[in-house]
Amino acid sequence: MSISFEILEEDIFGRTGRLKVGEKVLKTPALLPVVNPHLPLITPPEMKSLGADALITNAYIFYRSKEFCEPALARGLHDVLGFDGIIMTDSGSFQLSVYGDVEVSNSDTLLFQRSIGSDIIVPLDIPTHPDTPRDQTEKELVITMERLREAGEILGPDAPLAAPIQGGSFPDLREQAGRMAGEMGCTFTPIGAVVPLMESYRYEELVHVVMAAKKGLPSSACVHLFGAGHPVMFALAVAMGCDLFDSAAYALYAKEGRYLTTHGSKKLAELSELPCSCEVCRRHSADEMRKSPEKIRLLARHNLIVTLTEISRIRQAISDGVLWELVDERCRSHPQLLRGYRALLTYAEDLGKRDRVSKRRFFYRGDESCRRTEVLRYQMMIPRFSVGPKVLVTFDRLPSGGVPEYDTVLLFKPPFGPYPVELKETFPIGQCELPEWDDHMVITGCRGIRALIAGNPGVSVTVRCGPEWAAIVGRELPEVRLERN
Repeated sequence: MSISFEILEEDIFGRTGRLKVGEKVLKTPALLPVVNPHLPLITPPEMKSLGADALITNAYIFYRSKEFCEPALARGLHDVLGFDGIIMTDSGSFQLSVYGDVEVSNSDTLLFQRSIGSDIIVPLDIPTHPDTPRDQTEKELVITMERLREAGEILGPDAPLAAPIQGGSFPDLREQAGRMAGEMGCTFTPIGAVVPLMESYRYEELVHVVMAAKKGLPSSACVHLFGAGHPVMFALAVAMGCDLFDSAAYALYAKEGRYLTTHGSKKLAELSELPCSCEVCRRHSADEMRKSPEKIRLLARHNLIVTLTEISRIRQAISDGVLWELVDERCRSHPQLLRGYRALLTYAEDLGKRDRVSKRRFFYRGDESCRRTEVLRYQMMIPRFSVGPKVLVTFDRLPSGGVPEYDTVLLFKPPFGPYPVELKETFPIGQCELPEWDDHMVITGCRGIRALIAGNPGVSVTVRCGPEWAAIVGRELPEVRLERN
């Protein structure tokens, strides 16, 4: 049984795809709810009915369980859990990260996972904490890669093997780990040991870690972000190129009385209304849920529905080409998420290499929009414009009689910059929603004029604008001739 991954549609680094494990197929992006067989707040069959086509459980728990070990070996994991979809098993690395040791070797957990019929097997990697010093991180990465090679030798070249990408908080080590996994032919690559970053809202660091790993990995690899369970950050993670998530948050938050939304979590005790249209929230008031003896199970069910729904929303956003808008909306839910969003925008040049050329629309939402891939891609195209010796860039409408004293007249639309009238109805010039112009977008548009000048040396450029923008144009483009309306 092997793993293959087919990319269907792309937006930014996000993609919809088809993960095939043996004969089982999973649409991505996808969520794998975490299942603890001893504490099933929601049973696997219930998860299936809610739309979860894959789940993850912990092989180490089964290995150590007096109740479940023998049945899993005798009947198989799918029969014990009552789930016919894809089941991924963690090796015990989570316990290793929490307790510092586990009573199982790499070869033992690999053979056990195969014996119980796991669809995706994970070696016993070393989950290096992001704050670990570099020398120790390097040593632990060596061990992880050695265990991955051992897994290939034990299970064979066609085994459904996950290749964990470690390296702590050091981007070069994450990139190195990704490259090594790619060279070994691995197609399923979880990025590990990032939970401490998410728990402490260090989303800016998370972006650098994931983007470094993506740089090393082949673009065809299916990327799983280990431990990412809150729906508020899924859009950001998908924009970085993550395809799968696993979540115990639906259950952990429920036990704490926390109610998940796509904009954060609320305390059930403080809610007067349930701001959700899921089946749980339509059947119960906030007060009824608080008083219910099934409160934890109801909360867990709501939390899982909200999480799965966000995944569907992201898949549709990719199909529609509006993932940037969803990322922008979600990342304004928390200051640290906004820092992560801004960190992602520093990779716009790399992101633009895979982002789609044409989309449904460009929706301007402030300074961050000026740094998006659509703006960068358009301005990279500007030097290819064919222009005459004397060029006018006008901020106003093109005069009906033209401007005969100039060889070429270009219109101006920020944040993109100059454009010929022939592009007026094309993306992104035509399909963009702009509020009143602001300084950020005009400054960015001036960058487009600068690209025009750089691509056409010796050309004389005049910019015609109103008094409200003359100071910015003069400051940003001292080399051009300025005409005021």
